Amino acid sequence: MKNRLVHFQDLGIKEYKETWDFQEEIFTELIKLKGTNHKLSEKEKTITENHLFLVEHPHVYTLGKSGSENNLLINIIQMKKLNVSFFKTNRGGDITYHGPGQIVGYPILDLENFDLGLKEYIHQMEEVIILTLQEFGIKSERLDGATGVWLDTNIPGKSRKICAIGVKSSRHITMHGFAFNVNTDLDFFNFINPCGFTDKAVTSLEKELGIKQNFEAVKEKVKANFARVFGMDFQ
Repeated sequence: MKNRLVHFQDLGIKEYKETWDFQEEIFTELIKLKGTNHKLSEKEKTITENHLFLVEHPHVYTLGKSGSENNLLINIIQMKKLNVSFFKTNRGGDITYHGPGQIVGYPILDLENFDLGLKEYIHQMEEVIILTLQEFGIKSERLDGATGVWLDTNIPGKSRKICAIGVKSSRHITMHGFAFNVNTDLDFFNFINPCGFTDKAVTSLEKELGIKQNFEAVKEKVKANFARVFGMDFQ
């Protein structure tokens, strides 16, 4: 049975590691359940739950499992002065920044509930942000050879990322997710090569529109577009 109900929770402001551990706990339990279900008849199987968490993190750099520490351009002493932490993670992708004014989303979904493969899942997550930006009159797109949501990809020297994506998946269960720059302090990106790129800029909704945005209102638009794109119902 396909379950498209999603438990939604706004976690507010929460430390990165605490949120990662929280995800891991749910992720691990769902993988165990999928393993058990695999041995059972359709009638005996337990329905897998889906979750979506939105959160805002204090300053932190996170490095994906295939990323290079060389893309972190400052040392531990400098990070302490900036009050920013650093974690190596088990998601895909390279290095990125999370911090105040950024909407970070962690969908923990059973992709089989949504009839999706991993590539399609990432494509739909990008679509959520593309549709959200459309509501603010901003045209955005995908960039060949990279994940995330970008602006002006066809203009040499002008392409810039507004949303990063990095995920982990096992037995069709997902964790980690996206980071959408709303009112983000973009100066923190100066100390890394974002997502491993040395020739592309980073932007935010505030920078593009020239005015600080209503963070909670943007969050509601993101949530609504998740329901729209994935065909999910929240509970």
